[in-house]
Amino acid sequence: MVGRPKTGQTPKRTVRVPDAVWDEAKKKAEAEGKNVSDVVNDCLRRYLRKKG
Repeated sequence: MVGRPKTGQTPKRTVRVPDAVWDEAKKKAEAEGKNVSDVVNDCLRRYLRKKG
């Protein structure tokens, strides 16, 4: 599994995501051996690396 180690030290955040999007993301993430937090972290890191 990729992502941060499971330390429990990262604060929880709250975001609003439509159920259909969340359910689909969860299903795909699990098929890839990830969880939705891993996917969100990966997406945010890519977003921050983008120029502009």
